Amino acid sequence: MITKFFKKIYNFIDKCIVVPISRAVYYLSKKFKKNQGKLDKILNRPHFLIYLSLIIAVALFLLIDSKVISLVETEAEVIANVPVVVKYNEEAYVVEGVPETVDITITGRKSDIYLAKQLGEYEVILDLSDYTPSDTPYKVYFTYSKSIDSLSYQLSPEYVQVTIKNKESQVMPISYDLLNVDALDSRLSVESVSLDKSEVVVKGGSDALAEIASVKALIDLAQQDFTEAGTYDVDNIELAAYDSHGNRLDNIEIVPETISATVVLESYSRTVPISVETTGELVTGKAIASILINNNTNYSITIYGDKEEIDNIDSVPVTINVDGRGNESTWTYDVNIRKPNGVREMSVETVEITATFGEEQQTTIDISNDIKEMNLTDGLRVNILNGEEITVQVKGVASVLENIENEAINAYIDLSGYTAGDYEVEVKIENNNPLLTYVVSTTVQIRITET
Repeated sequence: MITKFFKKIYNFIDKCIVVPISRAVYYLSKKFKKNQGKLDKILNRPHFLIYLSLIIAVALFLLIDSKVISLVETEAEVIANVPVVVKYNEEAYVVEGVPETVDITITGRKSDIYLAKQLGEYEVILDLSDYTPSDTPYKVYFTYSKSIDSLSYQLSPEYVQVTIKNKESQVMPISYDLLNVDALDSRLSVESVSLDKSEVVVKGGSDALAEIASVKALIDLAQQDFTEAGTYDVDNIELAAYDSHGNRLDNIEIVPETISATVVLESYSRTVPISVETTGELVTGKAIASILINNNTNYSITIYGDKEEIDNIDSVPVTINVDGRGNESTWTYDVNIRKPNGVREMSVETVEITATFGEEQQTTIDISNDIKEMNLTDGLRVNILNGEEITVQVKGVASVLENIENEAINAYIDLSGYTAGDYEVEVKIENNNPLLTYVVSTTVQIRITET
């Protein structure tokens, strides 16, 4: 290795110094022919060119090293996000106003800057060892070490305004938040969470402690290996303090910093039918005779989610557009099923719906005025003043109309936006059967009063 090193130095001197000097001397000798003889004698002396090259090389080295000659221009580079080390009594005091990092600008020769970056020895210190608590902020300068003395160092910022307060503590109850719920397998849901602690100690300045509204354990479902229903023990759960607006408080110390919890996962599901709704108008004189979903008159799917959510779902609706249809005997739709609120997974996401059309007929039936009131504002009550029967015209194909007595026909009045007073209101029919159309011309007199 040493031989190769010196060989490289020799080749460098020969190529970059000896050869250029030899060419220069030869050029001068041709210019000054009168002194040709003397020059030849000098040049013919053994090792003359080597000694001359060595002398020039040493001279150049001394000039460059003493910065009389600079082969590289001065440059500057920013070392960003250098951590700040704060020295103070952490058990007794709280320090506010200290940034986590600062930037250092180093200026000098490029080679020195490169060396400084390679060393990577940057330590910025804020020494508060001799400071005591005070309501008045202190102006304190950072201190730092210089890895290369030939460089110029500039901190940004150079100093900070810090406030030192006595550290206080209090006991707070803890709850939990579930993070990244979407990362959980869509067929799984969290049934229960049990924390191994119900209280923790929070420490900080009196002002900071007064801001605390809640302390929560942050259970990140994305970081756990939750693959199936069961009971899981989760350790090292991070704790965080929040104010009344839900903002996280970073100037609070929580003891302990982490806790453990037991998470119980379940895979809750329910089977519900698909209900078909229509939009648009069929051609005049036509009606829907039958609807098949994946070639079945009654088709159900399995939905997954939290029990309290999906227990309130009795069916999953899909919509088909029948506008202008009816002249064909059948029409087939490929329909994407939209997940109802609270449903995370469905056993089927698309279905094929086949609608069969026939000639429309109609019949008239009378129902009692057992009318439901819907969307009445709180604090109001309604009385129906007239008690006449309600006449309903029902349209559909003959085979459907024959079974109309099996249909539960529910009448209602929509009272959205109504205030106290007397009104004449249109009666409507709840229609959950896409094979039937209801027409009501009846109105009722109502009186709305305050409760």
